[in-house]
Amino acid sequence: MCGIVAYIGEKEAFKVLIKGLKRLEYRGYDSAGIALINNKETNIYKCQGKVSDLENMVKDLDISGNIGMGHTRWATHGEPSDKNAHPHESMNKYFTIIHNGIIENYSKLRKSLEKENYKFTSETDTEVLANLIEYVYLKAKKEKKTISAREAVRTALNSVNGAYGLVISCKDFPEKIIAARKGSPLVIGISNNEYFIASDASPIIEYTNSVIYLNDDDIAVIGKNGLNLKNIKNIIKTPHIQKIDLKLDEIEKNGYEHYMLKEIYEQPRAISDTYRGRLNYESKFLRLGGLHNVFKNLKDAKKIIIVACGTSWHAGLVGEYLFEDFTRIPTEVEYASEFRYRKPIINKGDIVIAISQSGETADTLAAIRMAKKLGAIVIGVCNVVGSSIPRETFAGVYTHAGPEIGVASTKAFTTQITVLTMMAMSVGLANKTLSKEQFNSLVEELYLIPKKITQILKKAEQIQKIAHIIKDSTNSLYLGRGYLFPVALEGALKLKEISYIHAEGYPAAEMKHGPIALIDEKMPVIVLATKDKSYEKIISNIEEVKARKGIIIAIVTEGDESIKKIADHIIEIPYTDFSLAPLLTVIPLQLLSYYIAVMRGCNVDQPRNLAKSVTVE
Repeated sequence: MCGIVAYIGEKEAFKVLIKGLKRLEYRGYDSAGIALINNKETNIYKCQGKVSDLENMVKDLDISGNIGMGHTRWATHGEPSDKNAHPHESMNKYFTIIHNGIIENYSKLRKSLEKENYKFTSETDTEVLANLIEYVYLKAKKEKKTISAREAVRTALNSVNGAYGLVISCKDFPEKIIAARKGSPLVIGISNNEYFIASDASPIIEYTNSVIYLNDDDIAVIGKNGLNLKNIKNIIKTPHIQKIDLKLDEIEKNGYEHYMLKEIYEQPRAISDTYRGRLNYESKFLRLGGLHNVFKNLKDAKKIIIVACGTSWHAGLVGEYLFEDFTRIPTEVEYASEFRYRKPIINKGDIVIAISQSGETADTLAAIRMAKKLGAIVIGVCNVVGSSIPRETFAGVYTHAGPEIGVASTKAFTTQITVLTMMAMSVGLANKTLSKEQFNSLVEELYLIPKKITQILKKAEQIQKIAHIIKDSTNSLYLGRGYLFPVALEGALKLKEISYIHAEGYPAAEMKHGPIALIDEKMPVIVLATKDKSYEKIISNIEEVKARKGIIIAIVTEGDESIKKIADHIIEIPYTDFSLAPLLTVIPLQLLSYYIAVMRGCNVDQPRNLAKSVTVE
């Protein structure tokens, strides 16, 4: 959520900023703006709407300058509007600022500043911060004290509670910009006498693969000829330059109409990349190097707690089945947003597995910090190298999904499940709760998953026809049992996210305890009904829906004749072990949601009110 891009160098800043903002559109936003700095003159242009609206707005305006900052805002304080869009200026125009995150004590700070005769033009917490920095700066100057812009920023931030990723300029030092981070990611790209600052690497990779990831409480002062890094306590820090393994074509659509569709079709490759080098088909060998230092703790754990949000939480629910089936270790799955507020019972040595695509999910990071304080061994499962969660956990495993641009997560879900499967298999084999024969069979089946997903993707035209039949529905129900219950939840979430059709996922047996009241001839009921130990039970559930004239769409194992006779529509998928069935059954649900959303004219990649990386609590 929210996007930051800034530039200082010899290029025309405007072109860099606009291109960067377009690369950040996937994060979700409702307004956009830029500030261009040309000597001591700063031109700010901003508006509610899309980056394209901003481009049209500045067509005949002064866009000169080699230094600048740009922002896409996802509304927190104040509705989407021109006045609430970033950048914000301080009252006396000394400081210009863009901000990701939330200043929690902004109301108190605003009241204090109003007593000092500060006036505000927006409803945002960001403008409060701009004025607080200016107040510190001008107060020192009035008292004849020497103060730098960085010192004013540092002093002001010591009064702030909350999260921030900041880029700031000061009119007295127009040749420099300041970047600061706490809880909201910022990365600095380094090239020849030029620097790029962004909320993630996507706007940077076109220009450089050398980056510095700011840590919490870092404050960087950046000029064309160098970078100086200190923390909020004024302690000098040595920047750690990393190389990012990201290619430009990975964040392009490459001929697909939408990023979401591209990412659905990338899943065979993404899953292969996630187990490549870790799982050996011939020798039936599995090793997750990222868990080397904590594997004994994981193997000997008395309890595992999985924390996550949204789609990652659904992957965690699948993980609960995997760990309890394969390892017999009691496993709980918690919403990260609730975990920290309910005094969870954690004993020293318990394992907490934190799952996040971005590695920056604010609630999940807060849960990690709490778990560490309580003595847990915290393991991360994450897609983005260099993000906060890998840095804050004891150990972990990267998924190798590649960049996921579409707001509605697809390949992150299946690669997270792939990692959790390999983790549970490793522990189960080590603890002898999973036999060598079972382990070998799972290795073989996991290797075949990418090929089987490719077979399912060939059914896209059939799924598109089903989507056309139900696209005008206002409600839908998703049913699954066992491993497929979390997939039902995920399928319902996808439909809600991108088509705005109300959908609910339920354990199939629970349908009788309430949701059955909703079923009529207009209600699509999507049933995950592959052949497993609860197959006969799911047939009974389908009969119950049919008796109430619901529209039955069943995901079944190839060759199933029984359900074919009673369902209105079936989508066949290849057979796999029931524990791996989530990796296959979710694919038709992703495509179904995608096609319905397209047919309804929805913005598939940027659904309303949603953000890709939720960096505020």
